[in-house]
Amino acid sequence: MNIIPVILSGGAGTRLWPVSRQAYPKPFMQLSDGQSLAALTFGRALKVATDNTVLTVTSRDYYFLCKDIYQANPQADMRKQYFLLEPSGRNTAPAIALAALQTQQLYGNEAIMVVMPSDHLIKDEELFIDTVKTAAQQASQGFLTTFGIYPTAPETGYGYIKAGQSLTAEGVSEIAEFVEKPDLATAKKYLASGEYSWNSGMFCFQVGALLQAFEDTAPDVLAAAKNCFDAVDSNQQQIEFNADLFTQLPDISIDYAIMEKAKKRAVVDSRFDWNDIGSWNAMAGLLDSDESGNRIEGKAVTVDARNNYIRAGDRLVAVVGVDDLMVVDTTDAVLIAHKNKSQGVKDVVQFLKAKAHDAAIYHTTVHRPWGSYTILEDEDDCKVKRLVVKPGQVLSLQKHYKRSEHWTVVTGTAKVRVGDDEFMLNENESVHIPVETLHRLENTTDTDIALIEVQCGSYFGEDDIVRYEDIYGRVKDQKAQ
Repeated sequence: MNIIPVILSGGAGTRLWPVSRQAYPKPFMQLSDGQSLAALTFGRALKVATDNTVLTVTSRDYYFLCKDIYQANPQADMRKQYFLLEPSGRNTAPAIALAALQTQQLYGNEAIMVVMPSDHLIKDEELFIDTVKTAAQQASQGFLTTFGIYPTAPETGYGYIKAGQSLTAEGVSEIAEFVEKPDLATAKKYLASGEYSWNSGMFCFQVGALLQAFEDTAPDVLAAAKNCFDAVDSNQQQIEFNADLFTQLPDISIDYAIMEKAKKRAVVDSRFDWNDIGSWNAMAGLLDSDESGNRIEGKAVTVDARNNYIRAGDRLVAVVGVDDLMVVDTTDAVLIAHKNKSQGVKDVVQFLKAKAHDAAIYHTTVHRPWGSYTILEDEDDCKVKRLVVKPGQVLSLQKHYKRSEHWTVVTGTAKVRVGDDEFMLNENESVHIPVETLHRLENTTDTDIALIEVQCGSYFGEDDIVRYEDIYGRVKDQKAQ
């Protein structure tokens, strides 16, 4: 039996702002132990994969973040990692349909897909692996199988699954009903009945059975997915779908498209610990508290303060005389909220997006395919960044119409092009790049390059970048001026 994990890696995680942002969302944020949810999910995926093959459905923006994380895992064989890149988000049904078509091509209709969102935390990996084996056995019989999490509280933030007739002695049942997020009174009834589990959003499918279910219950999704898939070279490890064809895919979840309508469905009673880290309260629950009930990450001082969650960034955070607050500090933003209002954080993000505020999307450190940059100063008359360029990476050949730039290498040696001249720029050496001058920087060494970039001019937005050549595919839709 070939088991192929499919990781769904995306989503904004707006309730975890200001740490989770659109350009660097929840799967990539660090937990208190320094790990990311994406790294932990990939590690679990490798442990259930039959031959190290993992499919990841993500976007081009997140592809390089995922790839860096995967390469850091010593158990990974990068020759068997496949990435399906979505031009935009179209929900889980299209993502899973495309993954099924790719899995079918690689391993045939008998292969078993285990669909895993990249932002879940599961610590009991041995029990998780055993549960996957049970689900895979059920899926091999043609059942569309989901993982129902054993409920420990009357949660109102999750959907529920009602179990029907038992199928095996191993905690596998037919699905009687999917139900939406309930109110508290209803959730208490579900918990007391013992018939319901939380809908985890994880699934196990035999490829042929899943594609047939799409044909039966969501043929429009399958047809549009096939159009997308047929238009690409599916033999590549990195597959980027056509944006025009992709937007023809219906925006619908796998629950609505398939699971609520299909006839042959099963739920596996899943007793492993599970947390979808959906709010700061959930993050706080991962930490031990001090004698006053405060849960603290980073450098913080509390005085006469109780039952607070504090996540400090680079600065010392002092909390005095307050109870039941969440305080989350990053370089450029601070969140202060009552613990009972944790779901309201997403409203802050909506407000920032409505105002076109960068803090809804970017951190002061922005990750790029070639490395990252950190904004050190941003004023009306200049902008200063620290750039880190990874070994073997190269910035696009570009020019600007509204600013000049000055590069100073701090560490390493950079290969630089300015106009028609190419030369090496060593540590503590600088170069000036006039307005409207073609330029590029490349790291041909095996260590990181760090440099300071000072921009001077009338405008410093990222849209004043005209790319002429780019190894990361960012000039496809941009015409050089």
